[in-house]
Amino acid sequence: MSKLILASSSPYRKMLLQRLDIAFSCYSPNIDESPDPIETPEALAQRLATEKAKTVAEKFPGAIVIGSDQVAELNGQMLGKPGNHQRAQQQLRAQSGQTLLFHTGLALVQQLADGNIKQIQLVDTTQVSFRQLDNHQIERYLEREQPYDCAGSFKAEGLGISLFKGVSSQDPSSLIGLPLISLCTALREFDMDVL
Repeated sequence: MSKLILASSSPYRKMLLQRLDIAFSCYSPNIDESPDPIETPEALAQRLATEKAKTVAEKFPGAIVIGSDQVAELNGQMLGKPGNHQRAQQQLRAQSGQTLLFHTGLALVQQLADGNIKQIQLVDTTQVSFRQLDNHQIERYLEREQPYDCAGSFKAEGLGISLFKGVSSQDPSSLIGLPLISLCTALREFDMDVL
């Protein structure tokens, strides 16, 4: 059976993949994640997921490599990771009462012995509707969870869920950063069945 590698240093993606109870290792792809000025958020998520998987697949021929990336979008504008408290405040204020789109790109890449590359790529989009948030609620949330490394300034797997009015998705794990339903389907295409 081929080795499975998650092309990521994200603890959130690692935690999600562990739910499938299959053996895998992690390897950080260290790619440039700068967006192209004319790239849509959905296209960026797909490109970055594919680049991550391809970069790691080149280092580990024969391995099945999983790449994933997520881009948040509010009214056509990309939202990155806030990085600090002030930017997280700004993001959450802008998201109050709004619906965000979270585009999660997924790519599986395997460099075959004959030099060819087998790959599957897709984007899963989740709609997140935020309830109206006041400054006090935003401050309390940020103090408690400090989601500065998360696009959109919240952790859906934690207290961030309290900020929502509703979520529309075909894959609940996608919002956390790795669409497991789509991944299980894609792994079968590589003759790797989870069950």
